[in-house]
Amino acid sequence: MVTKNKKTVLASGTFDLLHLGHVKFLEEAKKAGGKNAELIVIVARDNTVKARKGKNPIMPEDQRRALVESLKVVDEAILGWEDFSIDKVIERIKPDIIAVGHDQDGIENEVQKAIEEKKVTIEVAKIGRFGKRELDSSSKIVRKIIESFNK
Repeated sequence: MVTKNKKTVLASGTFDLLHLGHVKFLEEAKKAGGKNAELIVIVARDNTVKARKGKNPIMPEDQRRALVESLKVVDEAILGWEDFSIDKVIERIKPDIIAVGHDQDGIENEVQKAIEEKKVTIEVAKIGRFGKRELDSSSKIVRKIIESFNK
């Protein structure tokens, strides 16, 4: 019996205030790898979030990582490296596919550039938006909470 190689799919994000959009993104990311895919998720470090978004996440990195890893679809969740670089991620994890969200154009460009420079064969899977847009981001959830307290 021949066993098929399973593909490693890599996804990443902040995952602050985990919501259904995150879950759907991760489910679709894993599907991009086929039947036996393994999904590894890099959860952004607090200092990386601060540097990229200009503000600290609401939940600390260790809690965000634990929540993501508890999802049935996720095989492993790890914290990003303090000195984050796409090159290091590619070297250490060696993914077959890197999934990027519909709102991660900057990361998608960084990934494409790194793939070209390293001359590696990695597929980039752009994952679309899901369902209603009402509460599809952590910042929208925060705004809704604030609105509910101001009524």
